[in-house]
Amino acid sequence: MADLRSGAAAARGAARGAETVPVSGSPLDPAVLDRLEGLALVARTVVEGFMAGHHRSPLRGSSSEFAQHREYVSGDEIKRLDWKVFARSDRLVIKEFVEETTLNCHILVDQSESMAFGSTGWTKFDYARWSAAAIAHLVLSSRDTAGLVLFDERERVKVPPGSGAVQKKVILSALEQAVPEGPTSVGKVLSWLGGRLSRKGIVVVFSDFFDDPALILEGMQRLVHGGHEPIFFQVLDPLEESFDIDRLVRLDGLEGAGTLKIDPKAIRKAYREEIEAHNRELAHKARAQSVDYVKLITAQDLGATLSTYLAHRTARARGAGR
Repeated sequence: MADLRSGAAAARGAARGAETVPVSGSPLDPAVLDRLEGLALVARTVVEGFMAGHHRSPLRGSSSEFAQHREYVSGDEIKRLDWKVFARSDRLVIKEFVEETTLNCHILVDQSESMAFGSTGWTKFDYARWSAAAIAHLVLSSRDTAGLVLFDERERVKVPPGSGAVQKKVILSALEQAVPEGPTSVGKVLSWLGGRLSRKGIVVVFSDFFDDPALILEGMQRLVHGGHEPIFFQVLDPLEESFDIDRLVRLDGLEGAGTLKIDPKAIRKAYREEIEAHNRELAHKARAQSVDYVKLITAQDLGATLSTYLAHRTARARGAGR
């Protein structure tokens, strides 16, 4: 992980002379979102862009959970009959469901110093908090509950889960005031929170995940074993993946790593191999725990990226409910 952080620092050193990655100019592009006043407008713009015609949060999945069958009695609604059972056994039975409960969504945002990097005119932290604001707006607009944790090597700010317009204002205000600084310890924070989040629910994590994959896995398992459903959004700058820097740069180390002058071309191949291996391992560990892992590149249209994932999640949930 030291090499990864060094590579990211080199990218940061070159970013001052890097060209801004072009974007298409749609209202959901990061370049446009960066000019909007306040996170409330950003959140509303993103959500309205991909939720037109939807009335429930795609984070919820199926709207109800099957509980049991019981024999049909006169007066029962015909639409609740299980025709598959009737076809097999010639019995009329009714499907009963567990009453729908309120969704609890815990939003975790990494505010460590490595999230302050950006080669596109905005930082990874900007992109992460735009995304977090959109998720909070989406969940709270669905009359569910959302909470927020901002962290680096430990929890820095916590907004306990709540609902309504006041809760949304508190979450957006905390995101607006946050400043990325301090060292990272994603895995330890996830492990610590895994035993302390009082309400079971979805845990949405926005981070670059520049940490030991073994520690991240441990934190992931603590959340899963605690009855939570984690969703990992890995936020990366395009320069961190490509490392396309063609001149000597001063490496300003992130998170206390020091300063060094390097030739990026000399380490580009090794750096790319390491970050690709790190991301593959992270994705593999997430799949093994049935945890959703989504890569967010800060040059990409935020609305398109989130809507693609949420549409996939909704379709998957509907398929599982059949």
